[in-house]
Amino acid sequence: MTTRILTLASLVLTTSTAVAQFSGQVATNMSAGGAAQGATAGAISTLLGPVSDANSKRQINWEEFQGSPYTSNNFLPTQLLYKNEDMGTVFYRYNALNEEIEVKESLLQEGIRALGRDKNIAILNDGNPMSFKTFIDKNNNTLNGYLTTLVQGGKFTLYKRIRVKYTEGAPAANSFVKATPSRFAQFEEYYIQEEGVNRIDELNQRKGQIYKLDAARKDEIKAYMKENNLDVNDQADLVQIVQFLNS
Repeated sequence: MTTRILTLASLVLTTSTAVAQFSGQVATNMSAGGAAQGATAGAISTLLGPVSDANSKRQINWEEFQGSPYTSNNFLPTQLLYKNEDMGTVFYRYNALNEEIEVKESLLQEGIRALGRDKNIAILNDGNPMSFKTFIDKNNNTLNGYLTTLVQGGKFTLYKRIRVKYTEGAPAANSFVKATPSRFAQFEEYYIQEEGVNRIDELNQRKGQIYKLDAARKDEIKAYMKENNLDVNDQADLVQIVQFLNS
């Protein structure tokens, strides 16, 4: 076990060093927070960016805003993966506005770090792998950000993206009108990748577009959705539809 961890730590350190040279960051194998120890802590640390200024993050009073840029304001435990290898437990929260996963190696740790934007790195989000991807939205824009894999292992892979829109508030025009607070609004988007196709596209959730995913089985898909009363705008139902397409 110790040999495997040391080998993996060495591999990740080499990769992290190359990424750091590209991004201008300094790679380190020093653990911050003390949740993990020894080689495991070192391996985790190489997958994280530099320590951010935690105090400046705390000075932002999110209560003054409606909504939140985070999918959860609290740091939640998760497993950190590198090339599907379990690197250990960390605590994370996802800033969907900035497309950044903030990480602590323990809840008592003062410094906040960002997960490295390496496509080999993933965390588990509600048991599903979440990782940095390149994808194309409905307006044909090529974007980079974090997607959570909902269905994989067949003809189609289904992903979920949480997108946050920020709207700046406005002061009250007079004493009879309330000020409008700044707010964050969260949206869910779904993306799909066909086996053998090197691109991930935003999924058009209209029924007619779902049928086109496998045109040869259109009538079969239509009948299955009707029989099971499946709603393409419901995540659980959409997962079931894609699993049926993969059957």
